Amino acid sequence: MSARADVRPTSFGRLRRNRSFWISAGWLALVLVASFGAPLLAPYGSNEQNLSDLLAGPSGHHLLGTDDVGRDILSRLMYGGALSLVGAGWATLVALAIGLPLGVVAGYFGGWADALANRFADLIFSVPGLIVLLAVEAIFGSSQWVVMSVLGVILSAPLIRLVSVTARAARGELYVDAAFVAGLSHQRVVARHIVPNIAAPTIILTASTLSLALLIETGLGFLGLGPQPPTPSWGAMVATASTVIYTDPWMVVPTGAVLILTVLAFNFIGDAVRDAGPGAQRASILRLRGRDRGRRGADGAAAPLLTPPPATDAPRAAAGAGDGEGGAPLLAVDGLRVAFAAARGDVAVVDRVSFEVRRGETLGLVGESGSGKTITGLAVLGLVPPPGRIVDGAVRFGDLDLTALDDRGWAKVRGARIGYVAQEPMVALDPSFTVGSQLVEPLRRHRPGSRREARRRAIELLSMVGIPQPEAIFRSYPHQLSGGMAQRVGIAIALTGEPELLIADEPTTALDVTVQGEILDLLRSLQTELGMSLILVTHNLGVVADICDRALVMYAGQIVEEGTVDDLFERPRHPYTEGLLRSDPELGEIGAPLPTIRGTVPLPADWPTGCRFAPRCPYAVAECSAAPVAMAAPEPGRLSRCIRIEETMARDPLQEARS
Repeated sequence: MSARADVRPTSFGRLRRNRSFWISAGWLALVLVASFGAPLLAPYGSNEQNLSDLLAGPSGHHLLGTDDVGRDILSRLMYGGALSLVGAGWATLVALAIGLPLGVVAGYFGGWADALANRFADLIFSVPGLIVLLAVEAIFGSSQWVVMSVLGVILSAPLIRLVSVTARAARGELYVDAAFVAGLSHQRVVARHIVPNIAAPTIILTASTLSLALLIETGLGFLGLGPQPPTPSWGAMVATASTVIYTDPWMVVPTGAVLILTVLAFNFIGDAVRDAGPGAQRASILRLRGRDRGRRGADGAAAPLLTPPPATDAPRAAAGAGDGEGGAPLLAVDGLRVAFAAARGDVAVVDRVSFEVRRGETLGLVGESGSGKTITGLAVLGLVPPPGRIVDGAVRFGDLDLTALDDRGWAKVRGARIGYVAQEPMVALDPSFTVGSQLVEPLRRHRPGSRREARRRAIELLSMVGIPQPEAIFRSYPHQLSGGMAQRVGIAIALTGEPELLIADEPTTALDVTVQGEILDLLRSLQTELGMSLILVTHNLGVVADICDRALVMYAGQIVEEGTVDDLFERPRHPYTEGLLRSDPELGEIGAPLPTIRGTVPLPADWPTGCRFAPRCPYAVAECSAAPVAMAAPEPGRLSRCIRIEETMARDPLQEARS
């Protein structure tokens, strides 16, 4: 798909085409000018009387008629509008000042912040608002500022609820985790990726709050609790009109019409701004994501790479080549255990996982869905989603203990030293911002400099990851990209800090074979050029064979086998690895059923006591389920979690499968 093939109008363009917005804005502009310019524009004074012309209808002298004491209705509407609009506006500002920060903090951080904010909202909801306003009126008199401030506090409760829910949903988006991986602080993430994506519902509720505040202010004036006579207000005018409604019904029409039209204008403008703002971009990607998935074939177009990939028959680099055999590993994970809080206690999803990654090495994490691969990768980055947490083990990156880092420490590691490529690129990119904006932001975070320098470097990165016409992609929004293009952009963002280690979570998922090959070639080329290490999380054994030096096979939260890719593919030492290899479609016979592993990966709460693969293993015996199985080293460089290693070594499962 062309980079500019599906261009959406800009926010101003969408507003410009919205007739209801311009009609409503024109009406509000007229009301504001007339109200605040009343001393200069009103044909009469607010209390100027003509006792010979009581309850007169519209005429050349009085365009909207007069009231029961001969005052010009149009003039009083103009003078009273300023008081009513200022009061409603002040109440809305107070509600926003309370509801927005409390809602964002509650939704973003959760926990005790969420509990406190929601208890505060519950307290406000439980108090009868009208009685509170009457009590305030009785204590402080007719002070509009005090009454409207209290009204603002009352109106903040719905804002707290709405903002906290939408912020919590935005916090769970993958692009927020990607922002953390890029090294952005909490303040930057909230300002750039949370607030814009909660803007749409917040704008709608703000418009509704402003309308409601205006109606309540008018209602208080109707009850005689607003500005006292002879000060004009819309509420007092409605009250006066109600006393003569049976003898002169016209008097209620001007005030009622102005009030209704103003409330409608607020709501129409809120809808239009919502549709033209960040919410519109988010709606675009939600509408188009399914359609774009169908376009991820050749439209993820190949582009020349900076460095040609090595030939397929070239020998793989030896593990740890960057450090030498005795060098310290770049990443060392020892006894990692990750658990999620549940009603009956913590449930482990990653159990005593240990491995190392050396400089320049590509390590594959392979296994079926539910094996714990992705959580292991997120744990290395300190991004285990709540209520999960690391409960045991150590993760060392060079001389750093990653499990001991605070937010400030992580900001120096994520993006700068460890990069991350998400599984679904269309979700990992924020739909509210252009590709260029999402590249420039982490670049300026890791490399302080001017925006122009960051823009130049961003375009260089887009070229580096093989994107043709990088300037056009720089200006594009995520929904305008194909899957292959979006994945390349995600890789470019991961490279903004020039990381030493890149964690790629299923980088070829949902891409066709051609684009998969291009992404793998790209990763291999970048690794060769930049000298970084790579952890590749995948369930695709073909991907592991193509790019990895070593592989870890995971099942039910444990590593069940480890070895070099060549050894592991030629001589698997665990029945689960053997089953995965047998399930390779390339080994299947045309017209015959493809061999599969019976059953599914058990849920963490249902893990067996002994060997976790035993219920699905064709070679299981009673001893397999008796007790947990420890890792063993059947030969140098190989590890296997199986008590029947000798039987496994005695047979050639791949030869059996081929025959």
